[in-house]
Amino acid sequence: MKASVVYICSNCGAKASQMLGRCPVCGSWGTMVEEVTQSAAPAKGVRQRSGSAVQKLQDVNVQEDKRMDMHSAELNRVLGGGLVPGSLVLLGGEPGIGKSTLALQVLMHLGSAVTLYASGEESVKQIKLRSERIAGNPENLYIVAETSLEKILEHAKTLRPEVVVVDSIQTIGTESVEATIGSLSQVRECAARILQFAKETNTPFIIVGHITKDGALAGPKVLEHIVDTVLQFEGDQHYMYRVLRAQKNRFGSTSEIGIYEMQQDGLREVTNPSELLLSSNRDGLSGISIAVAVEGVRPLLIEVQALTSSAAYGTPQRSSTGFDSRRLNMLLAVLEKRIGFKLLQKDVFLNIAGGLRVNDTAIDMAVLVAVLSSSMDLPLPADTCMTGEVGLAGEIRPVNRIDQRIGEARKLGFSRIFIPAGQKYQPVKGIQIIEVARVTDAVRLLFKQ
Repeated sequence: MKASVVYICSNCGAKASQMLGRCPVCGSWGTMVEEVTQSAAPAKGVRQRSGSAVQKLQDVNVQEDKRMDMHSAELNRVLGGGLVPGSLVLLGGEPGIGKSTLALQVLMHLGSAVTLYASGEESVKQIKLRSERIAGNPENLYIVAETSLEKILEHAKTLRPEVVVVDSIQTIGTESVEATIGSLSQVRECAARILQFAKETNTPFIIVGHITKDGALAGPKVLEHIVDTVLQFEGDQHYMYRVLRAQKNRFGSTSEIGIYEMQQDGLREVTNPSELLLSSNRDGLSGISIAVAVEGVRPLLIEVQALTSSAAYGTPQRSSTGFDSRRLNMLLAVLEKRIGFKLLQKDVFLNIAGGLRVNDTAIDMAVLVAVLSSSMDLPLPADTCMTGEVGLAGEIRPVNRIDQRIGEARKLGFSRIFIPAGQKYQPVKGIQIIEVARVTDAVRLLFKQ
């Protein structure tokens, strides 16, 4: 077998025959990694499919697999109703965010089910200490500290567990690849071998993965294509809340999220996050508005905080936490063009309280109102919330699930809600629904101008 050297981009998986400073496909700098391949070696890790006869689509008999209840409402929601047998789930997140705690806690909540936790990062004593902190001691949870993929799969074949966790994919290696553990070749081959074992034995696997400094999953891009589901565990280590998102899910929706609270004894599920994300001492404070967002099918009331101040160094700063900074710049441009409010010489800082990151564009109106409130130093009414996407012309565009948003606001005690004009909704007793067509209308009603 003749060895050859190829350079692979760790960001997109593109290959090159020579070392390049910049990837010619994705344009990333410093991501080309040298890999030694065996040109005559047979392809490994490719799952062979049987029954390749041509069939009519209408003749294919499909029987939906029964999902496994993970005994966690948040995790079941993100997975699409539970864990599918034979599936491969990739769980990624920043160091110290709680990936290992979540994975171990999931196995400990399965009760009498036989499960296997294989760790290449911690010893069995460290795993035991974490389990005691989580306050659980399941009878059929087996643990092993191992970095050899062959031995992990051998243990799984002997125990026949219902769920296997591998923590993490970057710390295990296979003897079939002559490369260091954690390299692109090892990660790719190990993931392919695990997928093959999972499909053949109908055993679901959860593999933990590291992420890069840019927030992307470390390793070759093909790793995300191999797995069935990609879960991202997000949050700020300085806050107690964690958000579990599905970036890819072959068996369910990718719009659902699960919210957890990090405590001393592990992760606690947050069933009503709106009550925890809203502070009770915001009365009389400027720069704070309440937005009604929807993540998946769950309505959330979040606190939007804005601060404007004179630019100290000539060039104004634009900073946002938990909100897209590019969208913030667009909204500030709408504020200047359509309302005539000048912010050229002011710094603007925006923060979503609680450490959450919100992707719903329906909080646009709340962002603009919070910026105006801080700049004019005028507090907003404490009983008012709002929802609506802002267009470039300053119009308030309709949002989805308006009835759920209104119901959530009423449940949490708000007496007024601003919504886009012309949108159909069901009246709710106890809350005043105010329709606004443009940003100027909302500003005039809120600040009485």
